[in-house]
Amino acid sequence: MNSTTTTELTALQSSATQNESEAVRLQKYLARCGVASRRASEQLILEGHISVNGEQVRELGTKVRLYVDTVCCDGAEVVLPPCSVTIMLNKPAGYVTTMEDPQGRPCVSALIPASSIPGLYHVGRLDRDTTGLLLFSNDGELGHLLAHPKHHVHKTYVAYVQGKPTEAGLEQLRSGIMLDDGLTLPAQVRVLEGEERNKAMSAFAFDEAGASGKELAGKARHGMKGTRERGCSVVEITISEGRKRQVRRMLSAIHCPVIALHRLQLGPLSLGDLPRGCWRILETEELEALRAAAQ
Repeated sequence: MNSTTTTELTALQSSATQNESEAVRLQKYLARCGVASRRASEQLILEGHISVNGEQVRELGTKVRLYVDTVCCDGAEVVLPPCSVTIMLNKPAGYVTTMEDPQGRPCVSALIPASSIPGLYHVGRLDRDTTGLLLFSNDGELGHLLAHPKHHVHKTYVAYVQGKPTEAGLEQLRSGIMLDDGLTLPAQVRVLEGEERNKAMSAFAFDEAGASGKELAGKARHGMKGTRERGCSVVEITISEGRKRQVRRMLSAIHCPVIALHRLQLGPLSLGDLPRGCWRILETEELEALRAAAQ
């Protein structure tokens, strides 16, 4: 299920074909192919790992012609994807963020056109029970840019939690809270009430068959039994890091364990009205805003 038709996808792939005479710097080419970040690619060039048309290259100013020159890294050819595509998915619960899983669990790759767009991979991840905005791209440079810890692209979540955060607990999150892997950067956080709470509750889709349910772990499944249960709260939190299960750990640290978690926004991108389980291709303007946010 998706919000981009097969015809639109084919047209996008065709229009994205590069002009064969276009030349780009070698390190940029390597990054776009997903070999490494641009800076790491420069190091590969300096160390003599890269060849162009069979000749070893150590000059950072070297340019290559797209779809004309043959570029290799340690003897293996490096191929630019036929088109650069970035996809936004509204991830349902119950899917692991991996392109394939040796344990046979449902993977997010089943929800996107992975076979139609070579080289797609997930940019960042959401854990199995977390829903919401997840990006996929075959643009290695963009992926490295967003994943680099120094860029601090903001991510906004809503969390359905046990208990109600105290003002002291909220201030801890806003100042930075100590976790087992160090002090977090300050977060923006608030408790939602009234209509804002009701809107956020609909994002968790507790009442949708298949959106949440038996696939969920204990706390999330228990939360489905009474989504208006007294003593539970809805919290909106924005962080600028990407540590493993960071939001869940931060809220647990102030004694408000997470029952359900949904990502609403990544930098300038928001899910909008994209249905759960559906994907769409990002527009050029969205990609430019995303790159600007990650600089």
